[in-house]
Amino acid sequence: MSAEPVGAERRAVVVGAGIAGLTAAIALRQRGWRVDVLERAAGPEPAGSGLSLWPNGLRGLDVIGAGAAVRAQSLTATEGGMRDPGGRWLARTDIAALRDRYGDLVVIHRNQLSDILRTVLGPGSLRFGCAVEAVEFADRGVRVRHSAGTAEADLVLGADGINSTLRAALWPRARRPVYAGYTAWRTIVAPAEPVLAGGETLGRGQRFGIAPLRDGRVYMFGTANLAAGQRVPDGELDELRRRFGSWHDPIPALLAAADPAAILRHDIYELPPLDTYVRERVVLLGDAAHAMTPNLGQGANLAVEDAVTLAAALDRVPDIPGALAEYDRIRRARVQPLARLSHRMGAALQLALPGVIPVRDTVLRLLPDAVALRALGPVLSWAPPA
Repeated sequence: MSAEPVGAERRAVVVGAGIAGLTAAIALRQRGWRVDVLERAAGPEPAGSGLSLWPNGLRGLDVIGAGAAVRAQSLTATEGGMRDPGGRWLARTDIAALRDRYGDLVVIHRNQLSDILRTVLGPGSLRFGCAVEAVEFADRGVRVRHSAGTAEADLVLGADGINSTLRAALWPRARRPVYAGYTAWRTIVAPAEPVLAGGETLGRGQRFGIAPLRDGRVYMFGTANLAAGQRVPDGELDELRRRFGSWHDPIPALLAAADPAAILRHDIYELPPLDTYVRERVVLLGDAAHAMTPNLGQGANLAVEDAVTLAAALDRVPDIPGALAEYDRIRRARVQPLARLSHRMGAALQLALPGVIPVRDTVLRLLPDAVALRALGPVLSWAPPA
């Protein structure tokens, strides 16, 4: 490839059609880029999970014009916190105070968020069933070889998740994802009785979480300290009922309403920190760059942040390598401390030593709400770059 002439249309290839990839594709198209999104899957894949969109993530979605649609299909959080298995509150989140200080907090089905992003992106950019096979640097561009042919671009965005093909190919010395020590079950249920309050319940080496959705369904998850790679021959729902069926209401009712075929189980992995998110004209976003444990609820939100930060840097800095260097500096400084914090939170929330759990629970009960609210500031106060 030769140097592009001044004023030429800039071209980007996005690898992966998850939240990071779709948000980045929208942000670049809105700035005049020609964008191709290559997704290995044959079509949109159903996801039996919900996610929290915190004020920082919603600000990023507002930038690309998706915020209003997301709020319209989300349930605004009204109550949250942490309890013990008997139902006693250990810590309660003042949602009204959080909203007043930082902005909206909503819960949405992951499929609905993906649908909204694909709609905002519009037709003509997204190609399903298109697996990337190789990436080659050529002069001042990048050539992407994929299962449907070849694409040439000024920039390639790797948004293909924790097991990123691009990262494996271009960051050969990067450490592989590491098991965090616990597994997670996730599903969506339609309870017989309305569930209005969410939150987490902390046990001994295991947790259970509840997040109501706008349509009356409930996203629920459980975690447990177990060796990686295990599965229950008789069914994962039976394992959930065995572990959590005697915990406080409405957990037993939610487990009774669950569909055994809809239970997802994934071991939790995290990506050791990379020394850079950039290789020449290839840049990593989302879980491909910084997959972390889910304890802060920030995975989707940080993916949105990545996308709008990258687009803003490409606007602000005239040359692509310079823009990527700025993105790399800003995002690693932002994300890597949060990944460490999420890891530490997971270690505390998954405690299994009997003598330590009462100490943890007492600390949670005694921690003033105002202190907990202030502690969220570094996470939730993020604002999109001008």
